[in-house]
Amino acid sequence: MPAPNPAALDFLLSRRSRPAKTLSGPVPDRAALTQLLTAASRSPDHGKLEPWRFIVLDRAAMARLAALAQARGTALGLEAEQIIKGRTQFDQGHLAVVVVEVQRASEKIPPLEQTYAVGGVCLALLNAALAAGWGANWLSGWVSHDREFIAQGLNLAQHERVAGLIHIGTETSVPPDRPRPDVNAITTWL
Repeated sequence: MPAPNPAALDFLLSRRSRPAKTLSGPVPDRAALTQLLTAASRSPDHGKLEPWRFIVLDRAAMARLAALAQARGTALGLEAEQIIKGRTQFDQGHLAVVVVEVQRASEKIPPLEQTYAVGGVCLALLNAALAAGWGANWLSGWVSHDREFIAQGLNLAQHERVAGLIHIGTETSVPPDRPRPDVNAITTWL
C-alpha cells in the first residue's frame, strides 16, 4: 500500500489562487523565494531539458514594466481598458516571477512537451508559494505575448516566451471559492 500524505492531498483539494490585486507586502526574501523556485524546478521534465528559466521582478522593475506596458499599449492602439489591465498587473505588484519558456533543441522531446513542462513549473511555483503561506496568482495577458514588450522589458531572446507571471505576496483578503469543474462530467472511464 502507498504511504499517503493527507496534508498534501488536503492542500491540493482546497488550494485557491489569490487575486494579484489583493497581494501586498511583505514578500518572500531571496532565501524564501529560492526555496519556492527550487520546488517549482522539481516539475516533471521529459528529457531533463530544463526548458525554463526565471526572472524575478522587484518593486522597481514592476514600476518600469508598468510604464512600458502603458507605452506599448498606446503604440499598439489598444483600447484604454486593455492598456490599463496590462499596466495594472505591474502597478499593483510587489514581487513577481516571470517563468520563461526556453525551447531546447531535441530529437526526442517535441516542443509541445517542453511547453507542457513549463506550464507544470508555473503551477508548481504557484502551489509552492501558497503552501508556504503566501498569496499567489498566475497571470499572463497581452503584455506577456507582445514580442516588443518582452524583448524590451525582459530582454527575452527570439526563441523565448513568457509562460506566466507568478505574483507572490501577503494576501490582504481571502477570496471566496469559485465554482469548480464537475469531475464526473469531464471524466470517461474505460
